[in-house]
Amino acid sequence: MGGKIEFDRCIATPDMMGLVGRLGKVLGPRGLMPNPRVGTVTMDVAGAVKASKGGAVEFRVEKAGIVQGTVGKASFDEAKLVENIKAFVDAVSKAKPTGAKGTYIQRVAISSTMGPGVKVEVNSVAPTSAA
Repeated sequence: MGGKIEFDRCIATPDMMGLVGRLGKVLGPRGLMPNPRVGTVTMDVAGAVKASKGGAVEFRVEKAGIVQGTVGKASFDEAKLVENIKAFVDAVSKAKPTGAKGTYIQRVAISSTMGPGVKVEVNSVAPTSAA
C-alpha cells in the first residue's frame, strides 16, 4: 500500500482476495495481480510458491497470435537467458492445440521492456517438432 513493490509474483488464497483486490490499481498494470487461471489464487500456497520458484513458464496470448512472456532479467548471463528462452519456446510448443496445422512458431523476437526487438532464428531456439 506504500507503493513499494519488492516481489516478482503475488500468490494469494481465495479468502484473501478481498484484501488483495484493494491493491488492484497498483498490481494490475504491473501484471502482478493474482489470477486463478494462472494458478496464483489457490489454497495450496506452498505448492504455488514451489512451482513459481521452480521456473513455471507463464505467457499471454493476444488475439493476433502474438505470445508474450518473461524469460529473464538484464542481470542474467547469456547461458541462463538462452536456457530460459529455449524452455519458453518449448512450453509454447507443448501448448499447441491438437487441431493446429502447419508451422506453429513462425517468428521469434526478443526485447527488453522498452527496448527494440531483436529477431532470432526460429531453428536456433525451437525444438525440431515445433519449427
